[in-house]
Amino acid sequence: MSLEPLVILGCGFTGTAAAVPAFAAGRPVAATARHESTALRALRTMGLDLHVTPQLTAALVAPLVDGADVLVTFPPDGATDEALAAVMGRARSVVYVSSTGVYGERVGRIDEETPTDARDPKAAARLRAETVWRDAGAVALRAAGIYGPGRGLHRRLIEGTYRVPGDGSRVVSRVHVDDLAAMALGCLEPGLRGQVFVAADDAPVPQGEVVRGLCGWLGLPWPAAVALTEAPETLRHDRAVINERVKRATGLRLRYPSWREGFAQCLTAEGVAFTR
Repeated sequence: MSLEPLVILGCGFTGTAAAVPAFAAGRPVAATARHESTALRALRTMGLDLHVTPQLTAALVAPLVDGADVLVTFPPDGATDEALAAVMGRARSVVYVSSTGVYGERVGRIDEETPTDARDPKAAARLRAETVWRDAGAVALRAAGIYGPGRGLHRRLIEGTYRVPGDGSRVVSRVHVDDLAAMALGCLEPGLRGQVFVAADDAPVPQGEVVRGLCGWLGLPWPAAVALTEAPETLRHDRAVINERVKRATGLRLRYPSWREGFAQCLTAEGVAFTR
């Protein structure tokens, strides 16, 4: 990992996970956020240069990114991307964290060669933002479903809010937030400018397999089912996201290659008792 300054624009769940190893490597880190969180306050005590602002502007961002590696993690709003991308000529490298939502209704194997599907307005907005950032030299990193301590399927099962989509046979790809952060940091290299990668763990599996495993660990009953048309959109997909290209480009080996290692880490971090 390089030791150039790191700037995280829109420092939320993924950005915070990237800031921690950057600090551990001795990098100076600056970040922007709309709101100050407990996690960000903790990072500020470590030396994070935090800028809390409801709206990012080129005037604020330009001096921060001069000579720095830049990680962009905020969702598109139709205006901010264009304004900030215009000043990224000052940066050493840029990674834009996007979403596999850009594949819309595509099913089956998903990789960097899979055609995108912009019929959904959210997918179209993501693709427009990707184009803006890639034109400015950024890597686009399309993340599968992101989970980690405090966020993910395990929490919904524990809280009793999860419903199995259909018969649970649809394949879901996910990525632990720490592995996504490692991929994003690994892509902050000038030699990767303008490329696209998909980010997921090594083991996409049917949703029902994960639910069955977690319910067994936690001693929970099998949750009720819901028709696919009534399930959240992200749980209707049936696709396996293949991460080989980003691993080759960055030389990374995932800490949490499947849901088993990832959710075990989440439950341990949250202090939840479970039996594997």
